[in-house]
Amino acid sequence: MRWERSFTVVGCHAEGEVGNVVTGGIVDVPGATMFEKKEHLERELDQIRCLLLFEPRGAPYVNANIILPACDPRADLGYVILESTEYPPMSGSNTICVETGIVKMVEPVTRLVMEAPGGLIEVECRCAGGKVTQVEFTNQPGFAIHLDVPVEVEDIGTVVVDTSYGGMMYAHVDAASLGFSIAPDEAHEMCLVGQRIKRAVNEQLEIVHPENAKIRDVSNVIFESPLERIDGRVDSRNGVVVLHGRHDRSPCGTGTTGRLAVMHAKGRIAVGEPFRNHSITGTHFDARIVHTTTVGPYAAVVAKIAGQAWITSVGQYGLDPTDPYPMGHRLSDVWF
Repeated sequence: MRWERSFTVVGCHAEGEVGNVVTGGIVDVPGATMFEKKEHLERELDQIRCLLLFEPRGAPYVNANIILPACDPRADLGYVILESTEYPPMSGSNTICVETGIVKMVEPVTRLVMEAPGGLIEVECRCAGGKVTQVEFTNQPGFAIHLDVPVEVEDIGTVVVDTSYGGMMYAHVDAASLGFSIAPDEAHEMCLVGQRIKRAVNEQLEIVHPENAKIRDVSNVIFESPLERIDGRVDSRNGVVVLHGRHDRSPCGTGTTGRLAVMHAKGRIAVGEPFRNHSITGTHFDARIVHTTTVGPYAAVVAKIAGQAWITSVGQYGLDPTDPYPMGHRLSDVWF
């Protein structure tokens, strides 16, 4: 075996969404903040993302997280999130996966602070029998940007959307009005419709983070079911069409934050009221707004999101110098 480069990778998923964790092979990269480190990886070292996520090592549904030394002295560790078409500032499911034993476990609760490109993330891990049984993180503030705005979508017509920031930019649509019940066998058609909506929203609306203009444009489209009140909490189901046009297998953590921001802006959920967000695959995140704040001109919410991750493998990824795919490859049969 003659690898010119290798990476130690812990295979993980959070409520169905793959979020592998790279724990070896990258010591550090330049940058005074984790956002700058993200930009360096994107600009100078994108081969790593392509190698890990694209075929033949990866697949359309694979994400990864590179563990790096924190820049902020308040943080225990830093991480940069790798997804199939971008490096998002924050991802809830990926954050839940980043619990690989680097920080010593303390039962029943291990607390740590992690530095994502989007900012500091406080994390509380419930632990029992040497295992993390739940990860609850406090996200950076989320906020609604547009509410009930019509956009014209190719081959569909007028679609009313909300937009939000929850760590990534989202467009929110009513699933039933578009003919979807958010069932697994609808996933492919939802992806096709979601990509059309995403293009229309980004062409017709300006969506920019007021404190970082590099964070802009909708990445993901959330198809939402009506809100229900069950056992003293608000329940809903969503299907999230992400990035290049595939479904998030989890309920989507930053999307859940975006949903809470929109729900609160419309008076549909109160601070402290429990919210259970179900995924298209049947898993769920439990969430709540802990307090309100502002981000630039926007009323914002700070939310806690809870779910669980499972380790599926521990292994080495390598690149042979004769491998014809040092940047991986993609075909349009599964990569939209």
